[in-house]
Amino acid sequence: MAANRHAAHADHAPAPVGGNLFNAATLVCGVLIAIMIAILAVRFVFGLGAVTNLNDGYPWGIWVVVDVVIGSAFACGGFSVAMLVYIFNKGQYHPLVRPALLASLFGYTLAGVGVIFDLGRWWNFWHIFAPGYANPNSVMFEVAVCISAYIVVMWLEFSPAFFEKWGMKDAKRKLNKVLFFLVALGTVLPMMHQSSLGTLIVVMGVQINPLWQTKLIPLLFLLTAIVIGYGVVLFESCVASSAYRRKIELHLLEPLAKIMLGMLAVFLVVRFGDLVVRGALPLAFKGNVAALAFWVETVCFVAPFAIIGSATARRNPAKLFLAGTAIMLGGIFMRINAFLIGYDTGVGVDPGWSYFPSVPELMVTIGMFAVEVLGYIIITRRFPVLPREETQAAH
Repeated sequence: MAANRHAAHADHAPAPVGGNLFNAATLVCGVLIAIMIAILAVRFVFGLGAVTNLNDGYPWGIWVVVDVVIGSAFACGGFSVAMLVYIFNKGQYHPLVRPALLASLFGYTLAGVGVIFDLGRWWNFWHIFAPGYANPNSVMFEVAVCISAYIVVMWLEFSPAFFEKWGMKDAKRKLNKVLFFLVALGTVLPMMHQSSLGTLIVVMGVQINPLWQTKLIPLLFLLTAIVIGYGVVLFESCVASSAYRRKIELHLLEPLAKIMLGMLAVFLVVRFGDLVVRGALPLAFKGNVAALAFWVETVCFVAPFAIIGSATARRNPAKLFLAGTAIMLGGIFMRINAFLIGYDTGVGVDPGWSYFPSVPELMVTIGMFAVEVLGYIIITRRFPVLPREETQAAH
């Protein structure tokens, strides 16, 4: 019986998908990355004003909000699944850990790099690693330190995939001895900085619309990060199974989707309970852009209950994909609303400022996602990430 269990485990052990690295998807990604590099070359030589629409009223644009704040939330799949496997002892989800971790380490690594793009004096980025420049009272310092540490932890957690590919059994065995410590760090660090990203909203004070300005926003950001992590796992699993002609793991995704709905329900109760207690809910019924943006965000968060609320629906891959997409869109809108749409420069500073991202800003953001997609394709095709299948048709 033990031998049968071992054989079954080996059948589902991670394995490279294989296939040609040169195809339409990698070509498009390569072109987008080349455009991004050209724009960034202009940015680093001639400054932010040469390629962005940032100004004194809006010093942060989509490079911070999308590439960093949203990008790091999308990268919480590894953290969310690891909590189930290693903390709540749900070992059946173990096949989802490595694919989720791969998406997470790309998201966080690119978010860390993306911060440099938005720094005015970008050549001083190394100050964050120098103790003499540390300011422990700064929320941004805490976010930067935790994200930097988490990036290192995730690459160490993922390194067994490289060790297996290169036959480094001794290195993998030594790493396994301290893996429990890395898993613990990999759980604590994202909790800290995801909530601290919400604290950035708190310190902005009255400039943030009351629909998002609340002392509970750190908790709301943390809860949505966990939910988004599960949504990204659903999205990534559906896309990978379709792109690589693989059998989708419905026996894992169905209960995972149920857990995601439970966490989403907790978030919605806290979200609307906070609005009612603070008396801010009437602002959602005003005829302005902020109110409209709030309801778009809310609809995206509520939609998964209608899409996969039943057990039958959760066994439908298309509906799982739509539910994951809705969760991701809800996370996008919540963070854009809190940092940009709900941000009013007319309160406490000179009015009249406006911001909409320039084409170069958009192309850099698209290029960052292209890097993640290209990296995911290369590593899943050449390294053991996705569960092994008896027949793999990598097209």
